[in-house]
Parts: sequence; C-alpha cells; structure tokens
Amino acid sequence: MAGSTTNFPNVQRIRDMVRNDLASLLDSFKGKKDLVLDTELMKPLDRVAGATMLKQRNLLKQRHVDKIFKLDPTQKSIHGCEQRVYLVRPQMTTMKVIADHVNSDRSSNIKREYRIIMVPRKLHVCEMILEHEGVMGYITIHELQMDLIPLDRDILSLELPQFFRSFYLDSDHTWIQTIAKSLINIQALCGIIPNVYGIGKGSKMVNDLMKNILGEKLSGPDYSKCDIGNLILIDRDIDFVTPLCSQLTYEGLLDDTFGISCGYIEFGKDVTGKDQSTKLLLSSEDQIFDEVRNRHFSNVFEYLSSKAKSLQTEFDQRHGLESVGDTKDFVATKLRGLKAQKAALSHHIGACEVILGKKTKGEFEEYLQTEHSLLEGTALRENMTFIEELINKQSSMIQTLKLLCLLSLTLDGIPARDYKSLKKQYCQSHGFEQMLTFYNLSKLGMITDQELTTIQPATSLGKVTSSMAAMTKHSSFKSLCRRLALIPKTDDINLKSPTDMSYVFSGAYSPLSCKLVEQALTRETFIGMEEITKHLPGGVFAEVNAKQSKGKMPSSLPPSSKVVLVYFLGGCTYSEISALRFLGRLKGYRFLVATTSIITGTSLLEQVVEKPPI
Repeated sequence: MAGSTTNFPNVQRIRDMVRNDLASLLDSFKGKKDLVLDTELMKPLDRVAGATMLKQRNLLKQRHVDKIFKLDPTQKSIHGCEQRVYLVRPQMTTMKVIADHVNSDRSSNIKREYRIIMVPRKLHVCEMILEHEGVMGYITIHELQMDLIPLDRDILSLELPQFFRSFYLDSDHTWIQTIAKSLINIQALCGIIPNVYGIGKGSKMVNDLMKNILGEKLSGPDYSKCDIGNLILIDRDIDFVTPLCSQLTYEGLLDDTFGISCGYIEFGKDVTGKDQSTKLLLSSEDQIFDEVRNRHFSNVFEYLSSKAKSLQTEFDQRHGLESVGDTKDFVATKLRGLKAQKAALSHHIGACEVILGKKTKGEFEEYLQTEHSLLEGTALRENMTFIEELINKQSSMIQTLKLLCLLSLTLDGIPARDYKSLKKQYCQSHGFEQMLTFYNLSKLGMITDQELTTIQPATSLGKVTSSMAAMTKHSSFKSLCRRLALIPKTDDINLKSPTDMSYVFSGAYSPLSCKLVEQALTRETFIGMEEITKHLPGGVFAEVNAKQSKGKMPSSLPPSSKVVLVYFLGGCTYSEISALRFLGRLKGYRFLVATTSIITGTSLLEQVVEKPPI
C-alpha cells in the first residue's frame, strides 16, 4: 500500500470484534468444558484469536476450558469432562462425526452436555443431519459470525474456498448471505459505502440481499462519515483467464510453489537447510517481505542480495563500539531486530533458490511461452502441439488442464474436431474419470466445444489454424483485449520500475478483473461500456451516491473517495492483489481487497477435477 495509513480502514477491528464474540460465547457456557476444533478452522482461529486466547492456557482456564481437541473423523469418541463445545464449519460430514461422538457416549451411558458453535452461521441442513441421527435433543446449537479474517492490512478473506464450486458449479446460494453479512459488518465499523459497482450474477445477489438486510439504514446516510468510498463486487467467472496464468510476482510464486494458507507459509529442508520445517507468517510486518512481495521475480534476488550486504554492515558496527554503554544500547535497540531480519532474509533467499531451481527444470520456459502465445492468439498450431505433448507424456494433469482452459477461453471454445481429440487423449492419459472433469469445466464455461460454421475438410489436429485464426479475431476475449488494452502493444515492459500493471505477468497480459476495476473507478458508471460489458456473464450494475467532481485530481477529493474495497466472489490471486496495489500507487487510490479465499490456478482447478478412485 502506498502512502500514509491515515483514513484507511483499520481492518484489525474486525479481528477484535470476532475475538470478543468468541470469548463471550465461551464465557456464557458455565462450568468446566472441553473445546473440540474443526481442523479447517485452526489457522483462521489462529489469525483471529492468536496468542491472546487459544495459545495462552491461563486465558483458557479463565473461561474454564479444560482441554482442546482436534476434530478427527476417524475417532469415534472423545474422553473428557461433562461439557463439550464443538467449534466447526457447518458441513454435513462434520455433523455426522459429532453425532457419532454423541451416540458413542450414550451407548456407554456417559452423560454430557453438548454445544456446537457453527462458523460463520448455522445451516438448516446441519440440523436435519443431527435430527436424522437422533441426537438433536442432546445438542444446543450456537453460531459465531467469523466471516472476513484480516490476513494483512489490506487483505480480508472469508477462507471459504468451497464457495467457488458451491456457487458456480452446483448453483448453491448458501454462502451469499455470509458475504452480504460480512459487508454489513464492515459498514457497521466504517460507515455506509456510497458507491457500489457490481460485475456478475453473484455480485448482484449479494448487493440486493445486503440492501434488503440494511433496509432503513440506507435511507439518507451521512456519507461524509464513511471510511470507504467505493465498493466493487466481482464474480470470479467473469475472468477465469487471470488465475490460470502462471504467477510471476514473488508472493504469487511463493503461493504457487509452496502454498500459502491463511497467510502462513511452510518452508521445508530445501529452503531452511534444517531437518525441521519452518512456518512463517507473511505480512507487511515483515519488512523484507513487504519490500519484495509485489515485485516481479526477476527483481527480487538483487534486492535480497543488497539487503544482505547492508545487514552485515550493521552487524559489523558492534565491533567498533568503544564503551560498555554503547554496546548495551546496541544490544537493547538493534540486535534483536537485526537477527530477526537476518533469519527472514535467509528464508527468502532460500525460497528464491528453490523457485529458480524449479523454473530452470523441465519445460517451464516453453510452458510460459505457450501460455503467453495463447493470450496473444499467435502460433496456435505450435501451442496445440505442445499441449498434445504434455498430455501424451503424462505431465502434470493440472498444468496441462490450465493450458487447455486457456486455449478454450481465448478462442471462445475449442474447435469441435480438436476438442474431441484433446479430450480423448487427456482421458486416455489420466483416466476416464476425467470425463466428469470435462463436464464440470464445460458447465463452468472454462472448456467448451466450439462448433465451427465452416469446417475445413480432412483437417488434422495441427491444420485448423486458419479457422482458429478466424475465431480468435471475433472471440469475446480478443474483443476485451482490444478494448481494454489487456495485451500491451510493446514488448519492452520495465519489470524493475513498471509503468503498467501487466508487469505481474512479465508484460504479457494485464489482469482483466483489475482493468475492470480501473474502468469502474474512472468512469463511475458502466454506461457507454456496452461493447465491453456484453462479453461479461451475469451483467453489471452501478449505484453511485457520491459523485466525484470530474477533472479533479484524487488528492482534492474527500479522503474516503480514495479508498476502494474490491470484493472477489470465488477467490482472487496474489497477482491480482499486486496489480491492484500498483494501480493504487499509479492513480492515487488505496485498495482494500476482500475475497472468499486466496486461490491459485491449481487450487481453482482442483475443486472441479475428478479424483481417481482409490
């Protein structure tokens, strides 16, 4: 984030609110109790409660919590005290596990009081499962509205990766209410947001429900007291291309290579050089990480190297200290911080070496070249051949699937003959259960069979380039590329001091989602953008209640008008977050990013890929 944090929403207040609600709930359950935690909630709870509650035994003792257990589906019973509190996600499988625990206790004539705290809300289907299992009468149900979790000063996440499949593939609207309520909670802290823009069907549903719940509070609010001037809701299905592209910023590569979960990353022996793995919290509080997180990877190692030299210089200062007092002052004020920075620097250098090793192995450069070529709509014959080679060599099924999806998305569907051939080869290579994967991807619109109006006779897989080229010329993606300048016209993009957000993909492509955010803020309306919006599924809307004066620089506007909350429904990538941070620095805006979860192309596809039978 650029600039001062003045007038920027303090998202940590959300964490404090949830922590207080959890403490109040535990306090309301009188007497000694055991706490059983859903493993899916361990890291989110750690970000919310942290060392102030779950890690400090004395605070737990104050709330009469005797023991903490992890919910294990294989464990049929838990031995503990006479009151048990389950803190869980509202999932049917979890309810079945809890019901098994209760029934096991009853069969052993053990009497206990059972409470279930569902996060972020209780669902009727869960109550039905408990009723069906015959344990509803022994259980009291509560809910903890832990929705958006602050992962950093400008990132909030629901940590609900299942939303993507649930909403876009299964048409399940369960979590729409959770998203709407999370926005209501933000506005309770920061004031009613005057300007709301939405792109996609989910965004419209969330906004309508939010307005319905807020009701009278929306009539004549004082917008001068709000901390956030603009809310932009974006459905993931309006831009599948961006998450499928290989991330090339440092933070994005860390997520792709090691996996970042709820802001935590775990480095193994290949990074640390030690037998034990190390878990780090990646946030702006780590000065070294904050400096390199948004950089293109090619510009990271140079900074880390110079930082190592400057740190060594600071360490060497202690040898020139002349008095005991100076030495004591150095130890008290600098030494601990220098040691922490040195440890962090060592981890980041080790991570860079691992990433470089993986980039130089295998077919990464050719893969990246194919990916960029698909975005540009060039060398289609060579790209098809490369994808076929990956399939026949049984390379990573997810990596191959990414290219297949990019091929389809950039062409508005794969030509029928080629679609059948590629699908057949993929299923023969990776198992015929992948037929269901193709069905899921087709339902999402990520891989589709494009029936050509004019099919050249006797064409082979590699000889349809002329008909493909005709398709690319008229495809929705190409129209969006042309009208929004998604593909830079020059290859000379400065990756060290970028002037265009396409730097996050080595200058090959600007994220469509971020370009749409830029358009919404610049135009303050979607009127006049029909040639763009007609290619976006689900429609658009804009509700502007605090117009900005045209021609004024952002610095002359009210402080809140610079603050923009961008909410991704279905997940966003670290590349998009980096691109928005860059846009903020360029245009004078300050972005707060909220999302149902942080995703990568791999994690997105894993939700819809059919797993082989065990």
